Amino acid sequence: MAEQLSKKERLSIPRQKMPEQDPQVRCHNFKEVNLGYDAATAIKEAQRCLDCAKPTCIDGCPVHIKIPDFIRLIVAEDFAGAVAKIKEDNLLPSVCGRVCPQEEQCELKCVLQNRYEPVAIGRLERFVADYERQQGTSRLPAIQAKRNRKVAIVGSGPAGLACASDLIQWGYSVTVFEALHELGGVLAYGIPEFRLPKEILHYEIDNLRRMGVEFVPNFVVGKTATIDELMTEGGYEAVFIGVGAGLPWFMNIPGENLLGVHSANEFLTRVNLMHAYEFPSADTPIKIGKKAVVVGGGNTAMDAVRTAKRLGAETATIIYRRSEVEMPARQEEIHHAKEEGIIFRTLTNPVAFIGDEHGWVTKARCLRMELGEPDDSGRRRPIPVPGSEFDIEADLVVMAIGNGSNPLLFKTTPDLKINRRGNIIVEPGTGRTFKKGVFAGGDIVTGGATVILAMGAGRDAARAIDAYLQSGEWNVNISG
Repeated sequence: MAEQLSKKERLSIPRQKMPEQDPQVRCHNFKEVNLGYDAATAIKEAQRCLDCAKPTCIDGCPVHIKIPDFIRLIVAEDFAGAVAKIKEDNLLPSVCGRVCPQEEQCELKCVLQNRYEPVAIGRLERFVADYERQQGTSRLPAIQAKRNRKVAIVGSGPAGLACASDLIQWGYSVTVFEALHELGGVLAYGIPEFRLPKEILHYEIDNLRRMGVEFVPNFVVGKTATIDELMTEGGYEAVFIGVGAGLPWFMNIPGENLLGVHSANEFLTRVNLMHAYEFPSADTPIKIGKKAVVVGGGNTAMDAVRTAKRLGAETATIIYRRSEVEMPARQEEIHHAKEEGIIFRTLTNPVAFIGDEHGWVTKARCLRMELGEPDDSGRRRPIPVPGSEFDIEADLVVMAIGNGSNPLLFKTTPDLKINRRGNIIVEPGTGRTFKKGVFAGGDIVTGGATVILAMGAGRDAARAIDAYLQSGEWNVNISG
């Protein structure tokens, strides 16, 4: 067991750095960038925690992991106990330890944030989850007595997986329907191998399968079967919709239909899910070219531009209409991109794409922008600078400006109500929709957000589903 330290000694320990692949090496491979803490480093980082009487870090976690408890167990060198404590609230710790924006959530609420650097909560979560997997000591949580009640989960992304993980523990029969051939939703098709290795995602999903969750891939709800058919012919008493926001947005500017212009969804799905980077040993080809341009400033844009670099682009450029301060991407992802040689063209916005005689994109025509007053997002509104047109050479363009909702589900289930953005309207805190027995959560409700927020919505819905199936009461309080 690690020695007990005074508060002064704890405060003197600097935040422990994450070991990483060298930028000049990693920008040519798809191996994970962050290499993870070893045991000694994890214990030293855990010793920085002040074990507050009122742990505000928990307030910042959408799934309310008992953070001081699991960190205390790391200090005691009980790594198995630490991961078991996390799994009381989150059965995907290897995933969340890698892709959740802890700096905007739990770590932002850490009391050390005021004068020091916060405890590296996400890195510690990753460490104990990886330790368990590497040791082969995974312990499944207890399953309550089986109930003869069936729940359908539509979508195997983070919201659906979180909802399924709670319901299966409470004894319900849970079936997850996934439209694609591989499970994981955006975790599988949207996040590159160098940020979230697929073997880790498969490991977490296999644990759910071992607990009794049934997974049905290649099943498009709304086409293979409607929600009504699942509830009548399939016998599912409740349905949770967690299909995410998978319909890509475009700018509707000239040249977006040129060859070589992709949505981020198409580009990343080809690479991540269909292994285009292994062509010709994999069946899916992808043309990268020499000059890649990615439009957008979020995590998806960073994933796309760093992927293009790894696939051989000589230059890979981010075009973003605001300044770097307003970029929604994680600071770590921006930092890693810069280390890898990604070019950032901020305060720049494309107005057209120019092609050659064969219909392939060759240039992005852009305007320089300046920032005006804040808009509805709270960020300063970008305003075009008159007469500032210029061209950027490009033979690959990826549009990463956001996603909306696929309308298929709503067309076949007209009694679901949606807002003007095409998102399902639900009762806050429960995910109840206007349709009896149907719940929803994650990006299909909020629009594009984070993995952990989607998981929080899935857990909220699981509690509401349990309450509904126990009582049979359906009272929905939705304003507007």
